[in-house]
Amino acid sequence: MNTKQVTVELGERTYQILIGSGLLEEVTTHIQQVGIKGTQKLFIVTDTNVAPYYLEKIKAQLADGGYQVATFIVSAGEKAKQFAVYEEVMTAAIEAKLDRKSVVLALGGGVVGDLAGFVAATYMRGISFIQIPTTLLAHDSSVGGKVAINHRLGKNLVGAFHQPLLVLYDVSTLTSLPKREIAAGFAEIIKHGLISDEGFVRWLEEHADELKQLHPELLAEAIYRGCAVKTNVVSEDETEQGIRAILNLGHTFGHAFEALCGYQELNHGEAISVGMVLAARFAEQEHLAPQGVAKRTSSVLSMFDLPVSWPKEMNPDNVLEVMERDKKGVAGQINLILPTSIGHVQIVPGIAIEKLQKFLRDEWEESKK
Repeated sequence: MNTKQVTVELGERTYQILIGSGLLEEVTTHIQQVGIKGTQKLFIVTDTNVAPYYLEKIKAQLADGGYQVATFIVSAGEKAKQFAVYEEVMTAAIEAKLDRKSVVLALGGGVVGDLAGFVAATYMRGISFIQIPTTLLAHDSSVGGKVAINHRLGKNLVGAFHQPLLVLYDVSTLTSLPKREIAAGFAEIIKHGLISDEGFVRWLEEHADELKQLHPELLAEAIYRGCAVKTNVVSEDETEQGIRAILNLGHTFGHAFEALCGYQELNHGEAISVGMVLAARFAEQEHLAPQGVAKRTSSVLSMFDLPVSWPKEMNPDNVLEVMERDKKGVAGQINLILPTSIGHVQIVPGIAIEKLQKFLRDEWEESKK
């Protein structure tokens, strides 16, 4: 398989996303190519799911290349993105005597990337890091420089914008994932089509069965096209002052569901899937989108075994309360990203709380029938 490359254009901080098979066998080569010298200490952060597969192999490879490597393994799962774990990783970094020239390597899924990236953003006021994603979902979170941990009152409320030096995406790592995690990753890939490329949505519909079987060439193409959409948006609006907000389609609803279930019953992709359907249904209700957008949104997500219905245990008033705390809201008003058609969305600011409350209650009542 030829390695695909996407460039994130950010001036002096421009970096490459490399997508291919066997890239983990070439980690040393790639980090040398971005200018990391043997005198710079490396600090690999990974989790208990990923470490048994790849950590020792990569650590040995880097040691053979002359690098001094320290590691830290966190427990797998969203609960690693909390203050206590952040402090543990920081302590390990200090004890490993990392300095301002050291580099953090985030080896894992979106949780590890967010946590390790936030450690890099804040250690000695910021050191370099590299994303090495090992999940499909992380094709989204590893690109664009958003790094964060969660607060008990909401997801990703403590974070920063901190761009990586490189994203090294070896698609062969995805074969070790359970089906549920694969499905979760497709939620964000589908999102990229829904916000800006109806042709990509059609392509995903046509190749759904092969993609779910992890056909390597098609999978690399799907990741490449998803990353390309995000890259174009991030290059135009790095710190979400405007258009980058469209990448949050479904996320204001979804983050509320995640928080209310304690990041347990629904994973990120599943919550965002339901959130995108709700966004489409609300857009149709407000006559921003024609009838049929919600049905097709639900259909393509269902093709990839994702949930599309209101989580029955979620009280709508509790959902609204969490949505009001979402970082995308401003001055007590809720802003949403809503579709106007398949492949097009718009930012809708200042939505009345009462209108959203009625919509959420109606959806909840409908789910109980």
